[in-house]
Amino acid sequence: MDTQIPTPSTNIDRPSQEEAEAAVRTLLRWAGEDPTREGLRDTPGRVTRAYGEYFGGYTIDPVSLLTRTFSETEGYDEIVLLRDIRFESCCEHHMAPIIGRAHVAYLPRTRVVGISKLARVVDAYARRLQIQEKMTAQIANTIDEVLQPLGVAVVIEAVHQCMTTRGVHRPGTSLTTSRMLGAFRTNDATRREVMAMIQRPGTGTREG
Repeated sequence: MDTQIPTPSTNIDRPSQEEAEAAVRTLLRWAGEDPTREGLRDTPGRVTRAYGEYFGGYTIDPVSLLTRTFSETEGYDEIVLLRDIRFESCCEHHMAPIIGRAHVAYLPRTRVVGISKLARVVDAYARRLQIQEKMTAQIANTIDEVLQPLGVAVVIEAVHQCMTTRGVHRPGTSLTTSRMLGAFRTNDATRREVMAMIQRPGTGTREG
């Protein structure tokens, strides 16, 4: 079953599958290629199916991912951190890949959420046309609004191919962004603790 590009949340005049594939053929001709030759004949369909994966975040509601929480935590009130969440996104300026990892932490008030949901929230926002600064804020703000914890910290490190493979051509560079809310913003000790946990080598488990 073919995967078509998802419907964005905003109301737009969405082209048909045939129109999308025709647009790919136009780009191939613009690049100097012949879209009818054997190697490119199926490329328009492949590209549109790939776009359905790249931009699948438009069909996901990040808020709904966090609605199921758990209160049986034996009074746990320390930092919850999920490190090294690999993600793939796409620059909204050049539609070039952004490849990186996110570290997501929160300080629970009374309830916790399944850790896979944190990774899914990252994926929901990553699989949209993005800039890293906006994505960082979206992830943190959503967790803060839904879980209402004592604090949220999101740190993202990524390589932008719009910078490494074109333009200034600076391979080896990466961008780091962060968003701190609640106790992570107002309490220096709590902020230092979460940053130390993020930077600690190994599996990410805390030493007693």
